[in-house]
Amino acid sequence: MIVVELSVRRWINRALLLMMLLSASVVAQAQKQLVLLKHESVILRLYPGDDIAYRLKGSRKIERSYVNNLYDTAIITAYDTVPFYKIDKIYFRHSTFSNRVGSLFLAGGIALFLIDQINNSWVQGKKTSLDGGVSRASVGLIGAGLPMVLIRKKGQRPNFKYKLMMVQKGSFFYKENPKGFSSPYIPE
Repeated sequence: MIVVELSVRRWINRALLLMMLLSASVVAQAQKQLVLLKHESVILRLYPGDDIAYRLKGSRKIERSYVNNLYDTAIITAYDTVPFYKIDKIYFRHSTFSNRVGSLFLAGGIALFLIDQINNSWVQGKKTSLDGGVSRASVGLIGAGLPMVLIRKKGQRPNFKYKLMMVQKGSFFYKENPKGFSSPYIPE
């Protein structure tokens, strides 16, 4: 009698373990993502567990939390469920075309000055000195590039051009999680 009970318990435990393993593999493959689209290009991609900063319509307070789960029309954060239509602005760091051009100006201005100094000292064998034309061009490039690099857009308002959307596997905008992490505690 005791032997039969032990074998039945083992069978039940193995069946439960198999069911848990099979359900975990389904959860790992179907992770949802929150994307911010500009026309048809992805500007921001958030996975469950990522930090999010947003401001609600009619409020001046910036809420900071993490994405706990995603629905088709709402984000579940650590403290609240936030529908997409109530989000006034999403805050994230991103670079624009002017930031990239500014970094090129900044690098060009520094490189121009350094190349001139190396040319004077090593190639021509003179003492290092400030050439008027090179210095003006270098300062001009650095002066134009520095504000372009430092002034960044802090966030984006969802509107007709920028759309918030939840995507799943099979969507054109879906991308596998590069971290390779899927939490067993976050229901999919």
